[in-house]
Amino acid sequence: MADPIRLEQIIFNLLDNAIKYSPSGGKTILAVSSKKKDVSIKVRDNGKGIPEEDLPYILNRFYRVDKSRTRSLGGTGLGLAIVKELVLAHGGTISVKSKEGIGTEFELVFKGADSIENDTIS
Repeated sequence: MADPIRLEQIIFNLLDNAIKYSPSGGKTILAVSSKKKDVSIKVRDNGKGIPEEDLPYILNRFYRVDKSRTRSLGGTGLGLAIVKELVLAHGGTISVKSKEGIGTEFELVFKGADSIENDTIS
């Protein structure tokens, strides 16, 4: 029971960031798994990583890790805040792990439905 357009927006934003902040030829991995009724989506890259002191703030509106970046590359600082709000609106959680020089991993966890609903046409 999710909005497919918003889920696409979430995944697109995370993949776009992973590619943007990874070196040429870098690796980005999208992994989906389920445990009991929960669905986990992970987006992991081997990019430059996020400094530890910035991690608590990266999901805040207008927060940018590299303040000196131009808007053409660095964006407005809204992308991850929008991702966070969309994940929360779907009843999910978002977490991030990162090490400078190694990469970043975002994990989204969504609660599964109690029962599967079939779409039927009467």
